[in-house]
Amino acid sequence: MKLIPVIDLAGGVVVRAVRGERERYRPIESRLVAGCDPVTVARHLLEYAGADILYVADLDAIRGGSVQQAALARLRAALPGCTLWLDAGFARVADGERLCAALGRALPVFGSESLATGDQLMQLRDRDDALLSLDQRAGAPLDPAGCFARPELWPRRVIVMTLDRVGSGCGPDLETLARVRALAGSRSLIGAGGVRSEADLHAAATAGAEGWLVASALHDLALPSAR
Repeated sequence: MKLIPVIDLAGGVVVRAVRGERERYRPIESRLVAGCDPVTVARHLLEYAGADILYVADLDAIRGGSVQQAALARLRAALPGCTLWLDAGFARVADGERLCAALGRALPVFGSESLATGDQLMQLRDRDDALLSLDQRAGAPLDPAGCFARPELWPRRVIVMTLDRVGSGCGPDLETLARVRALAGSRSLIGAGGVRSEADLHAAATAGAEGWLVASALHDLALPSAR
């Protein structure tokens, strides 16, 4: 199981997820690292997890504000050997491509909650250079473009994101993961939300996940270090 550390950025600092309720996110308090500076937090997470991919959620942009260009540029400059997976609330594929090309060594994540139309989804079909995040909350898809119903248009890597499990400590959503696995064919699935322990990761792997997005379990030292 590949661990992919996550940082959620708001107002230029790293914040802690609370069941996907973004209005409740506050600057991170961690057993792993002091402070909420994005570069410092990212370095500790990557080292602890033994990872070379960092998932970055730009919450300002996802909520309709401006992209946090300065924070993203600092991360890119400070982490030259790391690939960024960036969700900045992209409604159009071209917007994600443009931003990630400007950053360098970054792949856009297109959240189903943000992607505007089915025409945009069609542009992701079978691509390796982008990811689709299938977002849901409380069992209901967040999906104006109809992404859940069109698996034939998915890119080669798909994230299964259950927002109310993010930062919850209540375990991964293996039921949704299994349903998506049945539709995904040979595509790689990455889960997100709820992981509390190595046992959760083993269960997620059995359900079909090849990787998992993790933040709280790393900050709480609930998973062993890869160092």
